[in-house]
This record gives sequence, structure tokens and C-alpha cells, in this order.
Amino acid sequence: MTRTRRPLLALALTASIALPATSAFAGPTLDAVKKRGELVCGSNPGIAGFGLPDDKGQWKGFDIEFCRALAATIFNDANKVRFTPLSAKDRFTALQSGEIDVLSRNTTWTQSREVGQGFLFGAVTYYDGQGFMVRKKLNVNSAMELSGASVCVQQGTTTELNLADFFRTHNMKYESVVFATADEALKAYDTGRCDSFTTDMSQLYGERTKLGNPEDHVIMPEVISKEPLGPAVRQGDDQWFNLVKWTHYVMVTAEELGVTQANVDEKLKAADPQIKRLLGTEGDFGSGLGLTKDWGYRIIKLVGNYGEVFERNVGANSKLKIQRGLNALWNNKGLQYAPPIR
Repeated sequence: MTRTRRPLLALALTASIALPATSAFAGPTLDAVKKRGELVCGSNPGIAGFGLPDDKGQWKGFDIEFCRALAATIFNDANKVRFTPLSAKDRFTALQSGEIDVLSRNTTWTQSREVGQGFLFGAVTYYDGQGFMVRKKLNVNSAMELSGASVCVQQGTTTELNLADFFRTHNMKYESVVFATADEALKAYDTGRCDSFTTDMSQLYGERTKLGNPEDHVIMPEVISKEPLGPAVRQGDDQWFNLVKWTHYVMVTAEELGVTQANVDEKLKAADPQIKRLLGTEGDFGSGLGLTKDWGYRIIKLVGNYGEVFERNVGANSKLKIQRGLNALWNNKGLQYAPPIR
């Protein structure tokens, strides 16, 4: 007796139909965060505009607000975050050991950090690059004029490696003066130990405000590296990785669609299907992340969209006055681009 064989495509479709739909289960990291009742976020000990406690001990900054956005999605409370200040040396150990849930601390996404150290970077929240700061009295107008200079730099960072690459590539001599922390490197520069101080451009703007006479220092125009900065998580928990990644994409999408902290309640009535999916009034795009369907609304209502966070911490409404540049939206000559929520 001959049996009729079902086509392989039919078998595959049957198998796929038999699979359970994505459900709102909590992965190990999200489950631990919920049970603890707070998110533990690894942060920088002190970069103006990005991560710094104010005079009342309240953490402020661009990277800080990303963690508050995560807390908003989980708890509907942006304040349920405990910030753990970490040095460049200790940040990865803290993430690997589980001491923190997410690292949101001016950390560059590199191949070796993902492949070699077992991390995943959720998204690029800030496109940056390394630069140099010098005293105006040196009359130096370009990094190409720094041959023979002494440069203060933080040890154990991509900054130190980029510094060596830059001078070697241009066949220039220099003296590297290395310090364990960024604060130590900056203080040494401020006291005249070095001719120049190097770090990411974003950090240079913040660190300049800490100098005795900030107006006496200038930041060189050259950007000598690519520094895609963003939150990092441990490998092995895809749901947590997706939650972190899509928190950023919600904030970018909100800016693109004109949804702000001030008008988000009004936008709940919007007929635009993109806004409806963003705010959870149509479909359920939170369950696969272990969240409620209004998770996007929570982020915007409690923290704001990407542009709002940028401008009040590091942009036009801040002391740093950093231009959006590469961090503008894709439709405004920038690189910030979010996949669709659908």
C-alpha cells in the first residue's frame, strides 16, 4: 500500500501553526527586576549632561534618563531605578557578575566586547567620536598640530587605543600620560601636567565645564574615531535584550511622529495607525516583551521622546549646547532611525 506524502512546505506550515503564540512571560532578567521592585543601572560616576548626581543626590543626565525610561516600561514609575556608579575598569565586571541589570554609561559598542566578553548592545543611543581639548594659549587649531604633545588619557578604554592609532597613522610623536579615572586625567590636564586631554567629544563638552576656567580651553574640530555609544546587557536573555533595544526605538519613533511628554495624552485619540501602535491603543506590542500594551505610552509620558531627552540634557536646553549632528533623526540628516512598531 502506498502512502501519500505531504509536501514539505505543508508540513512546515503545520508545524509553525502548532507553535504557541508569543506570550507575556518574563525572561530571567525581567523576572528578577520585577521581583526586586527596581532596576539596577550601571552609570558613570560623573559626566555632566550624561550621568551626574546633582547637589541633592539626584542622578541626572542623558544616560540616566534611558534607565528611567526602562523603569517606566516595567513599573509605570520612572523612579524605580538604583544607580550604581562604575569606573571604566569595573563596568564590565559588574555587568558580567549580575551586579547590574543594564550598563548605560558612555560605553562604545565594539566587536570584541560582544564576541569576546559576552555582551550585547541594545542600540546606539548616541553617535560619538573621540577628540582633543587644548588650552587656547597654545594657539593650536588642529589635532594635526599636536606632534610632540603630552596627552592625558584614561587607562583601559578605547580612548587610549584610538590615541595610539591616531599618532601612529600620522607618524607623529606624543607622550601618553595615563590615569585610572577620567577625573584624574582631567585634573592633571587642568593643572598643566599635559598639553591636551582626549576623550569622546560628548564627554569633552561636559568635562570642560569642570575646569577652573572653562573659557580658556578649546575643543579641536577633528573627530578621530567612531564611538557608537549605547546600553549593554549580558548575552543569553533575548527578551531583556529586545526590551532594552525597543525602549530606545520607542523614544526615537515618538520624536519622529511628534508625540511628546506634553501632548501624549491628547495623542491617545489620534487616528494615525503608527501613533496608535506606539501608544498601545491598537494592537498589543508589549506582551512579547513581558510588558503591558501601553508600554510606549509609559515611556513618553514619564520620560519623553528622544529629542526631548537629548535637548534638555546635552543639547540646546542644556549647559553643554551640543548640536544634534549625527544624532538627529534620519529624516533630518542624522543617523537616528527606528524600525517600525507593527
